[in-house]
Amino acid sequence: MNIEILAIGDELLIGQTINTNASWLGQELSKIGARVTRSIVVADDKHRILEALDHCYPETNCVIITGGLGPTKDDITKHTLCEFFETKLEIHQPTLTKIEAYFASRNRPMLESNIQQAALPVDCEILPNKYGTAAGMMFEKNGRYCVSLPGVPYEMKGIVTEELIPRLMQRFQLKAMYHYTALTQGIGESFLAEQISDWEDRIRERGFGLAYLPSPGLVKLRITSYEGKEDQTEIMEFFRELSNRLPEAVFGYEHDSLPEVIGKLLNNKRKTIGTVESCTSGLLAQQITSVSGASDYFMGSLLTYSNDLKHRICGVSVDSLLSEGAVSEKVALEMAENGAKKLGVDVCISTTGIAGPNGGTVDKPVGLVWVGLCISGKTIARKFQFGDNRERNLQMTVLSALNWLRYELVKE
Repeated sequence: MNIEILAIGDELLIGQTINTNASWLGQELSKIGARVTRSIVVADDKHRILEALDHCYPETNCVIITGGLGPTKDDITKHTLCEFFETKLEIHQPTLTKIEAYFASRNRPMLESNIQQAALPVDCEILPNKYGTAAGMMFEKNGRYCVSLPGVPYEMKGIVTEELIPRLMQRFQLKAMYHYTALTQGIGESFLAEQISDWEDRIRERGFGLAYLPSPGLVKLRITSYEGKEDQTEIMEFFRELSNRLPEAVFGYEHDSLPEVIGKLLNNKRKTIGTVESCTSGLLAQQITSVSGASDYFMGSLLTYSNDLKHRICGVSVDSLLSEGAVSEKVALEMAENGAKKLGVDVCISTTGIAGPNGGTVDKPVGLVWVGLCISGKTIARKFQFGDNRERNLQMTVLSALNWLRYELVKE
């Protein structure tokens, strides 16, 4: 089954709102064996919407429209659909009753515009909305379907999950595909592909799909079975092999995050942690504490952006700062080791670097970062060289530091 997504909204086109609905729909529809073949965005304009429908509708099994179903005058989707499917609007009493109850429960007056939200096309199947006042609509013509949904994400998701997906699975006799995803850090997409080319060949020979999904600092690897969950055990064997081959890179699966993985490791080992940060200015501590329950193992952080505070608060020697510079292996080591003592923790991570875009030299270019790690009585440091984008450098530093910490905890 092929599906095309048509999002309506000027706010999407000018970048005021990010179209998260399309990505969510793609994920959910793929789970039931449907395939999204195209996703487009058009303005709140009748002619643009009709033009898009003329192009999309004859070429697919189902068009899913999001947006344009509110109570204001610029919400024109249902009027346009009436024109496209040659039907008219009538008050749909069950929807009106629900809208009346919605406003009564909130002790708010109903306006005429709210009543008109119950005016729905005669020749369509109504998809009830339990989370708002705009009902979904499902049209059928010549064996093809067109579904119109509100653009408010939580309303759209509720209708899709509770109303639309059961209908699609029944009418198209869909068989759900099975996806599973491994998460890697610290290895680029092309280098990763080279490292696991034989593994990838065996996956494809088996008839599974493999997708590389890169983002800054991370690469996800998704294996897909078109036969469903019955292949779960075999897919997990492939991922166990991957993890054994690249233990420093593979840090989790599906919706895992590095802070969550590290939190579980620290709890299991009953270790406490703290940070001493310069270039990341608290971002590392923020990520560690983004997990509920982090207070069980995270004790605190020293933010030592200046050389003076590196010396006075963290005890970094003046000689090291003068002879090696703040961005150096020696200073990173002293920050981590002294930080562990001052914070009274089992594990301490330090960061010092040149985030940019200014401040680099020939010997120490923008993007140079040293990360120190004091763990189990030893203190080690690692050098990273990122790019010239400040925000990206900070993000990469945090990810790299966390994944290195994870690997050292696992090795223990």
